[in-house]
Amino acid sequence: MTEIPHPSLSDRLSDTVFRGLMALARSLPYERRVPMMGWAVTHLVAPVAGWRRRIRANLALTCPELPTAEVERLVRAVPDNVGRSLAEIYSGEEFLARVRNLPLEGPGAAALQAAHDEGRPVIVAAGHFGNYDAWRGALAGRGYRIGAIYRPMGNALFNRHYLRAISAIATPLFARDHDLKAMLRFLRSGGMVAFGFDQFFRQGAHLTFFGRPAQTPTSAAELALKLKADLIPIYAIRQPDGLSFRILVEAPVPHSDAETMTQALNDALERQIRAHMEQWLWVHRRWKDRRPKTPQA
Repeated sequence: MTEIPHPSLSDRLSDTVFRGLMALARSLPYERRVPMMGWAVTHLVAPVAGWRRRIRANLALTCPELPTAEVERLVRAVPDNVGRSLAEIYSGEEFLARVRNLPLEGPGAAALQAAHDEGRPVIVAAGHFGNYDAWRGALAGRGYRIGAIYRPMGNALFNRHYLRAISAIATPLFARDHDLKAMLRFLRSGGMVAFGFDQFFRQGAHLTFFGRPAQTPTSAAELALKLKADLIPIYAIRQPDGLSFRILVEAPVPHSDAETMTQALNDALERQIRAHMEQWLWVHRRWKDRRPKTPQA
């Protein structure tokens, strides 16, 4: 991992504010801590970071049919989910105690168990949806060897304690672009590794997401084909109480070619997002082509 040797004033300030908020949150019982951080990110972080503007712009681009009231609900609900997720991740054992014994639902649960029993590698397809560390905790709680690729953050101060927090949930973690050999060794030994695929990737394939062109990394599918491994989408869906989750494992994506398989991942994630719009990270700069859709004949 490459760190910034001299963090900027902005980096130091933002890290200090975050640690202060988290210290305040951790002084509260779990049931109050999680919604408190949701409120803080919604009302303090999102306006300053420009998230509200970006959420509105992304929704106008992809879901122009949404009523104004629903857009404004999502402007508040999306940051709330982010704040809750951060509070959960930084709660360590309190969070793990709530997720490690969650049942795995869906047609892919049996495929995960079979691969674990047989010592076969699995590529887990994960989006920035719900709380993606909830299902990591659930898989680790079942004894699955679950690793994940993570993207080191530009703010090295924040990255240090964030990495400690997510490492407490499950390991190993592999830094993107730095730990490829170690990741391959882990997979070939029968491990499972989670790949993210729902952020803009300049060298990605020209696929679609929400009906818009979206350059998407195909590395998860490529590796599944290379290792003859199952490619399995998984989601931790936040429940209406705001504190609990349902773990849904979809059936393995049929092997074909990398682009077809990755488009299937995009389509599967879109279905989950449309069912739970507030649980995806709409602050991503996911779509670079902002032109209006071309009317179809």
